[in-house]
Amino acid sequence: MIYCFDLDKTLCSDTNGEYEKATPFTERIKKVNELYDNGHTIIIETARGSVTKKDWYPLTETQLEMWGVKYHTLRVGNKIYADVYIDDKGVNDKTFFKI
Repeated sequence: MIYCFDLDKTLCSDTNGEYEKATPFTERIKKVNELYDNGHTIIIETARGSVTKKDWYPLTETQLEMWGVKYHTLRVGNKIYADVYIDDKGVNDKTFFKI
């Protein structure tokens, strides 16, 4: 299966745009890594920079490496900014991680 995970507020803390201050949600990352280890494809997608047009890719890649996140593809700034996303396959982070 292919899993796509949002980053901020899903795999790490919300920093209100101060991404350097983000802290990882280790239990959630552990679950993502288990999926990766079981042969699933992992995509990390974040809207970082979609409004400001700043390139957050290098910092984000470094953070994922420091936090030990296993993934196949990282997409930064590709998402359109919105407060609500509607998707036929969407799963709320709290439901997926059972919190």
